[in-house]
Amino acid sequence: MTSTDLLQQIEFIKEIDKLKYVFRQTSLLNSERRENDAEHSWHLAMMAIILVDHSNEPIDLLKVLKMLLIHDIVEIDAGDTFLYDTQKDHVNTEEELAAAKRIFGLLPTKQDDELIQLWEEFEAGETPEAQFAKALDRLEPILQNHSNHGGTWKKFDVSYETVIDKKKGIGKGSKELWEYAKSLLEESVEKGDLKKNQLS
Repeated sequence: MTSTDLLQQIEFIKEIDKLKYVFRQTSLLNSERRENDAEHSWHLAMMAIILVDHSNEPIDLLKVLKMLLIHDIVEIDAGDTFLYDTQKDHVNTEEELAAAKRIFGLLPTKQDDELIQLWEEFEAGETPEAQFAKALDRLEPILQNHSNHGGTWKKFDVSYETVIDKKKGIGKGSKELWEYAKSLLEESVEKGDLKKNQLS
């Protein structure tokens, strides 16, 4: 006989396959193909393993990995909101919370509670783990756009100042990664892949 818990877990596993069909605006490195949310989550998890020593504070790596693997699952229902969208606020927590409750609610109660708490912790961005996870989430698109000659920055006419404003939170999780990210942004400006509104 198959346990109720196992059946619920299998339903959740089948449901999150839909994440592979949620496409982001950014493309894969050195590519025109858009990245999907599942690829994004996997890449961030690998980045956490490799870059953990650059965190500002000692962190629980397993917690960070869990956050990164689940943080975009809500987009199965809520869809991907582009960071530079001028029509819709990127912080649409109410809509995403409803999605989190539905999708994580497919799991047995103990796992449901754990994943909801981890997702909310990531969204709040206050703990060292959440800040490092968010730093990686913000860094990956910089790597992609830098490799793609401006990528979505050029496509959506995003300025250097706007990118700096949206990405400065990287420094909360890793000052070292933020310094590196800024160097990539400066390189992109020099190459003409990212425009500055005000020359200084």
